[in-house]
Amino acid sequence: MVTKEVTVTAHVPLAAGRRHTVGRLADGRVVAVGSDSAGECQVAQWRDIVAVTSGNVHIAGNTGRSHTLGLRGDGTVLASGWNSQGQCNVRDWRDVIAIAAGWRFSAGLRGDGTLVTVGRGTEGQRQVDSWREITGISCGDWHTVAVRADGTVCATGNNTAGQCEVDEWLQMRAVAAGYLHTIGLAADGTVRAAGRSEFWGDAERWTDISAVAAGSCHSVGLKDDGTVVASGRSEAGQCDVRQWRDIVAIAAGAAHTVGLRSDGSVIATGSNSHGQLEVGDWSLT
Repeated sequence: MVTKEVTVTAHVPLAAGRRHTVGRLADGRVVAVGSDSAGECQVAQWRDIVAVTSGNVHIAGNTGRSHTLGLRGDGTVLASGWNSQGQCNVRDWRDVIAIAAGWRFSAGLRGDGTLVTVGRGTEGQRQVDSWREITGISCGDWHTVAVRADGTVCATGNNTAGQCEVDEWLQMRAVAAGYLHTIGLAADGTVRAAGRSEFWGDAERWTDISAVAAGSCHSVGLKDDGTVVASGRSEAGQCDVRQWRDIVAIAAGAAHTVGLRSDGSVIATGSNSHGQLEVGDWSLT
């Protein structure tokens, strides 16, 4: 079988985890704020980073720690933070063009459209060896979702709430996985959703969307005009994004949401329990 080479725009400037936030500077360095209980914010020495991601997980008594991944321009990956099940063992990864992180596991998309994974696989979230022609990936708490080159979507792992029921999605260009839900961005700027509906609310009525992000229990969409919409649980104010303007990138954590403005400044809302919203002095461009 001939494996199709894929090209993915890997530049991802923001990531939001369980209790921390990560940003990629224009020069390839990385900054982080929030909880550092497992070393997830130990990124100051990283260089040549083109994309960042962080392990996110729902809020519970046993889910405080997290990990952070950084994709370098040469296709290698760096990791920092909680490594209880080997989720940070990415040193040998090569030819990676996109990264994603869930609870205790990590995934990388290679240039040939296949995936590499490490960490927890108990729920089947790492059963991706047969996947081919993948162009985008996302990891939830216990499931992995990917977009194929033909616009279809595949998913594996925990399906307790139907979050992996994406087989009928077509013409998709991106996906985002949360705790018990999955959202997908269609080519026409609309959104599809699966899983626990209280976590995505009215997202399937959104239009003119250019990017999506999934927090543990909320969903976020970046519109073509630079405004942001959000739906789902908002007990900490993580969906209070109506006044945001000039946004060019978004990220969603367990109970907080982060946006990058066109001028390089960063705005955040939601839980600030560990200082994860302290991004007011960041300039990422």
